[in-house]
Amino acid sequence: MGTYGAERAYDLRGLRREEWDRWYDTLLRAFGGVAEAPEERELYRSLTEVDRSLGVWEGDECVGTAGAFGFRMTVPGGAEVPTAGVTMVGVAATHRRRGVLTSMMRRQLDDVRSWGEPLAALTASEPAIYGRFGYGAATWQLGAEIDTSRVRLSVPAGTDDVRLRYAAPADVLDACEAVYARLVPGRPGMLARRPGWERLGLLDPESGRDGASALQCVVASRGGDGGGRAEEVTGYARFRVKPGWGEGGAEGTVVLQDLEGLDPATRAALWRFLFDIDLTNRLTVRNRPADEAWQYQVSDIRRCLLRLRDMLYIRLVDVEAALRARTYRTPVDVVLEVEDAFCPWNAGRWRLSGDEKGASCARTAEEPDLALSVRELGAAYLGGVPLTALGAAGRVRELRPGALAEASLAFSSDVAPWLPHGF
Repeated sequence: MGTYGAERAYDLRGLRREEWDRWYDTLLRAFGGVAEAPEERELYRSLTEVDRSLGVWEGDECVGTAGAFGFRMTVPGGAEVPTAGVTMVGVAATHRRRGVLTSMMRRQLDDVRSWGEPLAALTASEPAIYGRFGYGAATWQLGAEIDTSRVRLSVPAGTDDVRLRYAAPADVLDACEAVYARLVPGRPGMLARRPGWERLGLLDPESGRDGASALQCVVASRGGDGGGRAEEVTGYARFRVKPGWGEGGAEGTVVLQDLEGLDPATRAALWRFLFDIDLTNRLTVRNRPADEAWQYQVSDIRRCLLRLRDMLYIRLVDVEAALRARTYRTPVDVVLEVEDAFCPWNAGRWRLSGDEKGASCARTAEEPDLALSVRELGAAYLGGVPLTALGAAGRVRELRPGALAEASLAFSSDVAPWLPHGF
């Protein structure tokens, strides 16, 4: 890695399994030093891909950490593209501004390229840091604080045909995961679950409940005829209830963790259930797709206190492979001049031709139609950030009249991209 100052030499290398505890403790300290519950720590120990993790060491002391999960992420068109899920990035406060983070990002992106993964993705604790490494904000999470004492929900036909039942979250895990797996191809940004990741949805340390109940689960099902044909599980909601009382009576809060449904009636039935839980008057929603239908079913959107927040940041590690991996909403034939100082193999002119069936991308000497950095390309890649908006912000330059609107429509997605959970 190199030497900093006259005395300090740092060793940047792959993590060894026996070093995991010291490495992870460095990460926790970088995020404030609050110890995790034992079950949470053990889950992340089991999920850590040691051969894809890096540490920076000064002698026996770990001063920097970074990892990368091997994910497959849905992109527009439904393909699941190999993606490095960048995670567990931290630098000891005693070693800031000495090039430690930059060296880890440099090594990591070189590794990702060598693994043949065209995309890297992360959730940013500090967004300002990662733009300089080529990551662009590509998905948004919708949050809400819904006053369920005053907001009513209208539901589509068929909602009353959905049957709901309580179940222990672990007992119905397989059925819930089957629902999730069926939904993955339909929304860009969703991750195909690798073995072990299903346990994340069951993680329920008491220290993380903030006074709420243990995790509860309701399963939705449809079908069944009473003559032997079994009902099909079509959705589920995981949530906690935080009791509360005021002078006027019950003021409990429902805190939603996960909700998935295969059809509009199932989703509406689950939302209606959450609105109507006894002894509660508030529903807290923290991470939902920006285009979710319940927003258009409520009687008073203003009393839902909506908020949007950045979630998933995308970095094209291999521009050619990444642009070929997705489809395009409308036909597009455009030459992109891409700036990428951190991964110079991406820099230059690329001709992209594609439609809803597929795409080609190759280097070209033709005159460019649009000029942009790899960060803007990452922001637009999943179809949730319009290239026209980036152009209006001065982030994309239109060099051929009409090219920006053409490309922006082609890159867009019918559904908002969304990352269901962090990593």
